[in-house]
Amino acid sequence: MVKLLINGAERELDVAEDTPLLWALRDELGLTGTKFGCGMSLCGACTVHVDGVATRSCVTAVGDVAGSDVTTIEAVSGKAAEAVQTAWEKLDVVQCGYCQSGQVMSAVALLSENPKPSDQDIDAAMSGNVCRCGTYVRIRAAIHEAAKLMEA
Repeated sequence: MVKLLINGAERELDVAEDTPLLWALRDELGLTGTKFGCGMSLCGACTVHVDGVATRSCVTAVGDVAGSDVTTIEAVSGKAAEAVQTAWEKLDVVQCGYCQSGQVMSAVALLSENPKPSDQDIDAAMSGNVCRCGTYVRIRAAIHEAAKLMEA
Protein backbone atom coordinates (compact mmCIF):
# COMPACT_ATOMS: atom_id res chain seq x y z
CA MET A 1 0.00 0.00 0.00
CA VAL A 2 1.20 3.47 -0.88
CA LYS A 3 -0.23 6.49 0.95
CA LEU A 4 -0.56 9.66 -1.10
CA LEU A 5 -2.04 13.09 -0.53
CA ILE A 6 -4.00 13.75 -3.72
CA ASN A 7 -5.98 16.98 -4.14
CA GLY A 8 -6.03 17.48 -0.38
CA ALA A 9 -7.25 13.99 0.50
CA GLU A 10 -5.13 11.16 1.85
CA ARG A 11 -5.45 8.09 -0.36
CA GLU A 12 -4.12 4.57 0.04
CA LEU A 13 -3.38 2.74 -3.17
CA ASP A 14 -2.66 -0.93 -3.57
CA VAL A 15 0.01 -0.44 -6.23
CA ALA A 16 3.74 -1.09 -6.50
CA GLU A 17 5.89 1.84 -5.38
CA ASP A 18 7.41 2.09 -8.88
CA THR A 19 3.99 2.57 -10.51
CA PRO A 20 3.98 5.84 -12.46
CA LEU A 21 1.91 8.48 -10.70
CA LEU A 22 0.04 9.08 -13.96
CA TRP A 23 -1.41 5.57 -13.97
CA ALA A 24 -2.23 5.68 -10.27
CA LEU A 25 -4.17 8.91 -10.86
CA ARG A 26 -5.98 7.72 -13.97
CA ASP A 27 -6.50 4.01 -13.39
CA GLU A 28 -6.72 3.75 -9.61
CA LEU A 29 -8.35 7.08 -8.72
CA GLY A 30 -10.30 7.88 -11.90
CA LEU A 31 -8.68 11.33 -12.21
CA THR A 32 -8.52 11.39 -16.00
CA GLY A 33 -7.83 15.11 -16.47
CA THR A 34 -4.12 14.31 -16.37
CA LYS A 35 -3.32 12.95 -19.83
CA PHE A 36 -0.94 10.34 -21.20
CA GLY A 37 1.05 11.71 -24.10
CA CYS A 38 4.48 10.19 -24.55
CA GLY A 39 5.35 8.31 -21.36
CA MET A 40 8.89 9.74 -21.47
CA SER A 41 8.51 13.21 -19.88
CA LEU A 42 8.80 14.90 -23.28
CA CYS A 43 5.35 16.33 -24.00
CA GLY A 44 3.96 17.70 -20.72
CA ALA A 45 0.42 16.33 -21.08
CA CYS A 46 0.83 14.51 -17.75
CA THR A 47 1.91 17.54 -15.71
CA VAL A 48 0.67 17.75 -12.13
CA HIS A 49 1.91 19.74 -9.14
CA VAL A 50 3.97 17.99 -6.48
CA ASP A 51 4.35 20.35 -3.54
CA GLY A 52 3.53 23.18 -5.95
CA VAL A 53 6.16 22.24 -8.54
CA ALA A 54 5.13 21.26 -12.08
CA THR A 55 6.03 17.57 -12.34
CA ARG A 56 5.72 14.99 -15.11
CA SER A 57 3.59 12.23 -13.63
CA CYS A 58 4.39 9.69 -16.35
CA VAL A 59 7.95 9.28 -15.04
CA THR A 60 7.32 9.94 -11.34
CA ALA A 61 6.89 6.82 -9.23
CA VAL A 62 4.17 6.90 -6.60
CA GLY A 63 6.73 5.83 -4.02
CA ASP A 64 8.74 8.97 -4.74
CA VAL A 65 5.81 11.26 -3.91
CA ALA A 66 4.54 9.52 -0.79
CA GLY A 67 4.04 12.25 1.78
CA SER A 68 4.02 14.99 -0.85
CA ASP A 69 1.06 17.16 -1.77
CA VAL A 70 -0.06 16.17 -5.30
CA THR A 71 -2.51 18.42 -7.13
CA THR A 72 -4.14 17.53 -10.43
CA ILE A 73 -6.05 19.66 -12.92
CA GLU A 74 -9.27 18.58 -11.21
CA ALA A 75 -8.35 20.46 -8.04
CA VAL A 76 -5.92 23.19 -9.07
CA SER A 77 -7.02 26.40 -7.37
CA GLY A 78 -5.89 29.75 -6.10
CA LYS A 79 -5.25 33.15 -7.62
CA ALA A 80 -2.87 31.93 -10.34
CA ALA A 81 -5.16 29.06 -11.31
CA GLU A 82 -8.20 31.32 -11.55
CA ALA A 83 -6.26 33.85 -13.63
CA VAL A 84 -4.91 31.19 -15.99
CA GLN A 85 -8.32 29.60 -16.49
CA THR A 86 -9.91 32.99 -17.16
CA ALA A 87 -7.17 34.01 -19.59
CA TRP A 88 -7.30 30.66 -21.40
CA GLU A 89 -11.02 31.12 -21.99
CA LYS A 90 -10.79 34.82 -22.85
CA LEU A 91 -8.06 34.27 -25.46
CA ASP A 92 -9.58 31.04 -26.78
CA VAL A 93 -6.32 29.15 -26.34
CA VAL A 94 -7.66 25.63 -26.74
CA GLN A 95 -8.05 23.87 -30.07
CA CYS A 96 -8.11 20.09 -29.66
CA GLY A 97 -7.53 20.48 -25.91
CA TYR A 98 -5.50 17.34 -25.34
CA CYS A 99 -2.43 19.13 -23.99
CA GLN A 100 -4.30 21.80 -22.10
CA SER A 101 -4.40 20.25 -18.65
CA GLY A 102 -0.61 20.00 -18.72
CA GLN A 103 -0.28 23.49 -20.20
CA VAL A 104 -2.52 24.96 -17.51
CA MET A 105 -0.68 23.16 -14.71
CA SER A 106 2.68 24.40 -16.02
CA ALA A 107 1.38 27.96 -16.42
CA VAL A 108 -0.07 27.99 -12.90
CA ALA A 109 3.22 26.76 -11.45
CA LEU A 110 5.11 29.44 -13.39
CA LEU A 111 2.84 32.28 -12.27
CA SER A 112 2.83 31.05 -8.67
CA GLU A 113 6.61 31.36 -8.65
CA ASN A 114 7.00 34.32 -11.02
CA PRO A 115 3.89 36.54 -11.23
CA LYS A 116 5.41 38.78 -13.94
CA PRO A 117 7.19 36.46 -16.37
CA SER A 118 8.96 37.71 -19.48
CA ASP A 119 8.58 35.97 -22.83
CA GLN A 120 11.86 34.20 -22.09
CA ASP A 121 10.59 33.06 -18.68
CA ILE A 122 7.42 31.72 -20.30
CA ASP A 123 9.33 29.96 -23.07
CA ALA A 124 11.66 28.33 -20.54
CA ALA A 125 8.84 27.19 -18.24
CA MET A 126 6.61 25.97 -21.05
CA SER A 127 9.25 24.58 -23.43
CA GLY A 128 8.57 20.96 -22.52
CA ASN A 129 4.83 21.24 -23.16
CA VAL A 130 3.98 20.16 -26.68
CA CYS A 131 0.85 21.44 -28.42
CA ARG A 132 0.24 19.62 -31.67
CA CYS A 133 -2.25 22.32 -32.71
CA GLY A 134 0.48 24.95 -32.37
CA THR A 135 -1.32 27.40 -30.08
CA TYR A 136 1.97 28.56 -28.57
CA VAL A 137 1.37 32.23 -29.43
CA ARG A 138 -2.01 32.15 -27.67
CA ILE A 139 -0.56 30.25 -24.71
CA ARG A 140 2.13 32.91 -24.22
CA ALA A 141 -0.45 35.70 -24.60
CA ALA A 142 -2.75 33.99 -22.10
CA ILE A 143 0.04 33.70 -19.54
CA HIS A 144 0.72 37.44 -19.91
CA GLU A 145 -3.03 38.10 -19.57
CA ALA A 146 -3.19 35.90 -16.47
CA ALA A 147 -0.30 37.86 -14.96
CA LYS A 148 -2.27 41.08 -15.51
CA LEU A 149 -5.39 39.54 -13.98
CA MET A 150 -3.39 38.55 -10.90
CA GLU A 151 -2.38 42.19 -10.36
CA ALA A 152 -6.00 43.31 -10.17
